Amino acid sequence: MEFINIIYLTILVLSTAYDDLSKNKHATQSTTFLSPTDAFVASNAVDRDITTCMRADPIGGTSPYKTVWWRVDLGGVYNIYSVNIKFKNYTGYEIRQRGRLAGFSLFVSRNGSLDSSILCYKDGPQLPPLNFTKTCITSGRYVIFYNERLNGVTYPEEYQTVVVYTELCEVIVQGCETSGVYGENCEQQCPPNCKNNICHIQNRTCFGCASGWNGTTCNTECTAGWYGLDCKQQCSGNCKENAVCNHVTGQCDGDCAAGWTGSECNKECEDGTYGNNCVHNCSGNCLNDSPCNRQNGHCEGGCKPGFTYALCNKQCLSGFYGNKCEQICSGRCLNKLVCDHIDGTCTEGCEAGYMDKLCNTSCRDGYYGKNCSNVCSSNCRTCKHTDGTCSCYAGWRGPNCTIACSKSYGENCQYLCSPFCINQTCDPLNGTCLTRCKDKSYGDKCIAEIREDHESPVSNSIPEAVGGTLGACVLLIVFAALFWMRRKKACMSGKTRSLYAKVEIRRTEDSTYQQLNISGLENENANQLQDISYIEPNNTYQQLDVSELENENANQQQIISEVEPNNTYQQLNVSELDPSNAYQQLNVTESNPVNTYQQLYVLGTDNVNQQQDIYQN
Repeated sequence: MEFINIIYLTILVLSTAYDDLSKNKHATQSTTFLSPTDAFVASNAVDRDITTCMRADPIGGTSPYKTVWWRVDLGGVYNIYSVNIKFKNYTGYEIRQRGRLAGFSLFVSRNGSLDSSILCYKDGPQLPPLNFTKTCITSGRYVIFYNERLNGVTYPEEYQTVVVYTELCEVIVQGCETSGVYGENCEQQCPPNCKNNICHIQNRTCFGCASGWNGTTCNTECTAGWYGLDCKQQCSGNCKENAVCNHVTGQCDGDCAAGWTGSECNKECEDGTYGNNCVHNCSGNCLNDSPCNRQNGHCEGGCKPGFTYALCNKQCLSGFYGNKCEQICSGRCLNKLVCDHIDGTCTEGCEAGYMDKLCNTSCRDGYYGKNCSNVCSSNCRTCKHTDGTCSCYAGWRGPNCTIACSKSYGENCQYLCSPFCINQTCDPLNGTCLTRCKDKSYGDKCIAEIREDHESPVSNSIPEAVGGTLGACVLLIVFAALFWMRRKKACMSGKTRSLYAKVEIRRTEDSTYQQLNISGLENENANQLQDISYIEPNNTYQQLDVSELENENANQQQIISEVEPNNTYQQLNVSELDPSNAYQQLNVTESNPVNTYQQLYVLGTDNVNQQQDIYQN
């Protein structure tokens, strides 16, 4: 038996110069026939001893097993030339054994799975020899023997279908053990771009090309835009500057175009990133938190309030804020700080005189200062909302109108009291002296001096009548304090027909304004009218009528007393005054205590000699 084994192996070696790829390699099988000594294990088929065989449990018939397989792992992917199987033979039972072997299949696989294997040989319908060799030019790592006896399947008559044992004594896989070679002596190099560096063991053609190559010998690069195994994968088209991807890996050798990332530049930038390989971050200031453009980072929908430029990465220029930075800050933030670039608020508060969050509202009337918390003085006519400086009501002065006038009067105390007021003190509102006037001055403000001559002629004039009414209008404005008026009768010569009148005015305690009008004194008129009007500071007036002056009355005297100082109208009639009387006397007593001076106008007299005497008590 040993001699037979040696002869068999010698013949096998001599018949071919290829390498034995399966010798003593790891083998497995679907089932193992039970024996006390483990005499039927899978490795018996690769030990190069034809006297030891593997055996699996029987298939077919009543056996629970319907299929059987045996597999050897070559330890790597090799270039395979042939597979030789030595099946167990029993003397006198060769046909039975061939019937048991009949219908088998041979597969070559890279991962050991039948599903992804290449069918090398399928037996049938004739019975195979027990020493079977099949040229199987391919490449792979696993060689698999497979057989079956399925229920319900009709097999050829010579096939054994009941108690079918599988007994493989040797399985010899021949090929080139060295990677990347071919030929009978495994000495020639395969093309460099063959898949797994393996080519046809006889004619050098590649079973498949490495990624990026095609052609029978894999010496042609993939067409531009394609890459990978068999050049079946298309480039992403997102390489920078429209470059073509690598024909082997599909990667962009010159980096990704803006907006794309990944080894093959086939992934868009995530929200919030942009640019080449998505290395840049968006500003985060796009309107409504929308993502920026993945290529250039622009905020295509605009910026949030307070930001500007295409990337919305710049705050508004100083002094501007809001949407598109078009709104102008109030410029009234505290300490000249700029307003918030987003909403224009003055975060530190407002300048004095302004309020609200934008500091664009002035303090309401009556308030001023920081936060408009200060109250303007009640003495202010107008109050500046920033610092409270005022234009003052009469009687007050100072920046806040809190200082009372002293020796002055009027708005902002702009007028000095008359130096002729006692102690130069006067009413702060209108300037009237509070006490008395000094010598030689009179009036409510003590600004007029008493004249030295007591009498002065009064010129005669006759204005034309207006509207055909009275021939003349007499307006007499008399500003005086308290005066005594006295009328004296004057003598006049027989044929002169002139009237001589004398008025004596005495100074009273205080000043006011009085007016005396004497009008319509005609030569022949028996009824003449004398109006004495008394005007106070509150614009009161009084009227005195003098009528019926008789020609031949030589001496008449009328006393006028107790003229009221209020807004009343008083009338006093003096009658039967003879115009030829040379002297008349008019006394006015107890007049308004605020009367300062009087003025006498005599209008419309004909050939009249009159005298006005003004005395100051």
